Amino acid sequence: MSEVKSVVNFQKISEASKRIEGYATRTPILTSRTLNAELGAKIYFKAEPLQRIGAFKFRGAFNAISQLSDEEKARGVITFSSGNHAQAVALVGKLLSLKTTIVMPNDASRTKLAATRGYGATVVEIDPLKTTREAKTHELEDEYGFTMIPPYNHRDIIAGQGTAALEMFEDVGDLDILMTPCGGGGLLSGSAIAAKSMSPQCKVIGVEPECADDANRSFFSGELQSVSNPPTIADGVRTKQLGDLTFPLILEHVDHMATVSETSIIQAVQYLFNRLKIVVEPSGVLGLAALLQGSVPARGRIGIILSGGNLDAEVMARILRTPT
Repeated sequence: MSEVKSVVNFQKISEASKRIEGYATRTPILTSRTLNAELGAKIYFKAEPLQRIGAFKFRGAFNAISQLSDEEKARGVITFSSGNHAQAVALVGKLLSLKTTIVMPNDASRTKLAATRGYGATVVEIDPLKTTREAKTHELEDEYGFTMIPPYNHRDIIAGQGTAALEMFEDVGDLDILMTPCGGGGLLSGSAIAAKSMSPQCKVIGVEPECADDANRSFFSGELQSVSNPPTIADGVRTKQLGDLTFPLILEHVDHMATVSETSIIQAVQYLFNRLKIVVEPSGVLGLAALLQGSVPARGRIGIILSGGNLDAEVMARILRTPT
């Protein structure tokens, strides 16, 4: 764990904040008096759907790729992603004039696939029932010599993602609770490091869907657990397991983990659309879902990172029509 601490810390997050300035959007904080009254707490939302590419992933991708050596950049960048990291890497590649190759599942959001291609990336689609994104990525990496930028298990990715929480504490001050979604753990671990440095009494909670609870089981058992292609509507957190960097950081800095039902996720998407007039993808609403479901009690000042807003129109229409 000491090795992990030496490469990912608050200083790295502060440096990342300066590095992404002028490239990433400083997203706003949203509130709802209605929600505060209903829950009896003060809720602050960090609106990362309004970030470039519509998700927090741009932060980490820019922080990591911009620090590559000229030789690493010349080889081209490769990664694997269901969508948001894919778009982030593709856009950063466009901004920095780098070749990017992205391995994506063929059941990924059509919107995310189209946007990734639109930023100029070469997209390689795989059948997730036959192989994994990681396996295909490493195959291409070995064949062509690409530079690998993983979606979460990378010190500069983690530091970049932590800038979302850093900005939130700068804008709203101390919090009693900070909640973020958890897939591979990059956002959660980076946010937890920022929280413990800027608001030490703040309790950091990661949230997952009930059917994609590998991080919860890992956290409470102390041993790395995995899940295979979980059937959750929250496609951005279908990650198989935490990384060997993110897992120990979560064990050290995160206070609690919670899970939410698919119904609660749908309710949270609906609430944010109807009350705050913002489109948030299912993966992005997990913090609010935990409050609405009661798996995390609402009290005091609560920060929630809404991680992204990329979803297909027909999926959003179906969610809004779903009775809850």
